[in-house]
Amino acid sequence: MKIIIPGGNGQVGTILARSFHADGHEIVILSRKAEKSDWRTVEWDAETLGLWAKEFENADVVINLAGRNVNCRYTDENRREIMDSRVKSTKIVGEAIAKATKPPKVWLQASTATIYAHRFDAPNDEITGIIGGNERDAPDTWNFSIDVAKSWERAADEADTPRTRKVLLRSAMTMSPDKDGIFDVLLGLVRKGLGG
Repeated sequence: MKIIIPGGNGQVGTILARSFHADGHEIVILSRKAEKSDWRTVEWDAETLGLWAKEFENADVVINLAGRNVNCRYTDENRREIMDSRVKSTKIVGEAIAKATKPPKVWLQASTATIYAHRFDAPNDEITGIIGGNERDAPDTWNFSIDVAKSWERAADEADTPRTRKVLLRSAMTMSPDKDGIFDVLLGLVRKGLGG
């Protein structure tokens, strides 16, 4: 299969690319900067159509992971980048799929489990889950994260791609032993005496 991964240079994309490549699939990472790897990287700006869009012709799967890292202070500028990087990249991926003569069969679009309300009475899932944003006394960062998730998913839902099946992936943090993953962050906290 030919698998296109916009924003695939991050932790999740690298894990997926490594696994798919080992299984013999053709991997194309769309990234703002080329990095040396065992698969092809094609540059894009994540905002406008360009030569990168031809990669979508005859591709089997697109897995859009593009978006600014959320491991930062939530300043106004960082919040804008977090929102814009997700919404704009999702819209342009949708445009590229729509313009393809032979578009990918499946579009897996990253989202976040943060969209669900914080609750202890029942688990959240796609069928019975409660979308967050209405919790009393919720910190501003919770509501911001939910707004990002809603906008991100809306951008994918609004893409006119009738020949391509869309799947929204509401995932949480990915646990990986790779360098700079969540374990490194947690280990840093423990080393500072903040491990509980």
